[in-house]
Amino acid sequence: MGESSGTSSWRRAGFAGAAIGVLAAGAAAGVAVERLTVGRSVRQKARLALDSTGPYGSLRGTSGRALADDSTVLYYEVDEVEGVDEVEAVSRPARRRRLFGRREPAPVTVVFSHGYCLNQDSWHFQRAALRGLVRTVHWDQRSHGRSGHGVAQSGADGVPVSIDQLGRDLKAVLDVAAPEGPLVLVGHSMGGMTVMALAERFPEFVRDRVVGVAFVGTSAGNLGEVSYGLPLAGVNAVRRVLPGVLRALGSQAELVERGRRATADLFAGLIKKYSFASKDVDPAVARFAERMIESTPIDVVAEFYPAFTEHDKAAALTAFAEMPVLALAGDNDLVTPSSHTEALADLLPDAELVIVPDAGHLVMLEHPEAVTDRLADLLVRAGAVPGPVSVRTDAGTS
Repeated sequence: MGESSGTSSWRRAGFAGAAIGVLAAGAAAGVAVERLTVGRSVRQKARLALDSTGPYGSLRGTSGRALADDSTVLYYEVDEVEGVDEVEAVSRPARRRRLFGRREPAPVTVVFSHGYCLNQDSWHFQRAALRGLVRTVHWDQRSHGRSGHGVAQSGADGVPVSIDQLGRDLKAVLDVAAPEGPLVLVGHSMGGMTVMALAERFPEFVRDRVVGVAFVGTSAGNLGEVSYGLPLAGVNAVRRVLPGVLRALGSQAELVERGRRATADLFAGLIKKYSFASKDVDPAVARFAERMIESTPIDVVAEFYPAFTEHDKAAALTAFAEMPVLALAGDNDLVTPSSHTEALADLLPDAELVIVPDAGHLVMLEHPEAVTDRLADLLVRAGAVPGPVSVRTDAGTS
């Protein structure tokens, strides 16, 4: 007997959602159990087991909320230096000395901005490594994680998100979570673009407050030229129809989400290579990334997509010319290729350019020690912490 029309419809929606996840989001998913081919029920049980035991994304700080200029509620968390439990502090003095050379914190706030279809937990390893050593702020971009859905995007007259809007959102978070003191801004993918938009809109703020910046797997523009490792002719054909397809699917969000769940294995398999490049990624890390992208509704994917082809913030990079800059990417990033990071570094000649071998778009999860090491060095160069620096690679969830 043939499958029902309803089943066929949401399965097709799932395939479409998976394809869009590759071409539009292009990030944030791996599958922990791809080699298990003994049946869907076994794969589902394996995923549930990883979900229940995996520590990734479990770090929490003091929560707060900021209001964007359209009244969207933006969620953030702060890890304060003085908030570290004394027992915990005593248990790891060697780590403190090894990382920054002394126990006393420097008066700096390191602010992490995440990428498209991710949330603040994508910085898990870096957050664990810096916890108790410097003040950090992690926030969820609008319509992601624990932040509210964009008010400007709600209703029949909703408008697509712009990178400019995200820059204003970051400023709203900074005004509440870090109203004074020096800042080091760290942005991955869309988060890096958010930092650029902040600089374009608030150059004086950046000049007065920002002492260092890290761009991880991001781009200053020309994203319309990215092929995602696929034949260019096919990608261009998809781009012509994708905005309309996204709008249509965004209006049928429930149907598409059902389809994504039903075709979970296909979805995960299609987009794994857009997250990781190495073959030995911890299955729990891969599953963690998969959960993040699964939590991003299709209507949010639809709202954000147009912003990337319009993104052009090369001129804004001049705001960072007089400060320490880290430009880092994976050598096999198919979403924002390392050539975009190299182009960014060319515009900032004093930037440290790091291309991580055997790494994809989620380099901070795939090779956390490499990213954390270079980030710690940036903090020293920015005068935020004293050197010398030697970073542990087993930060875990402490």
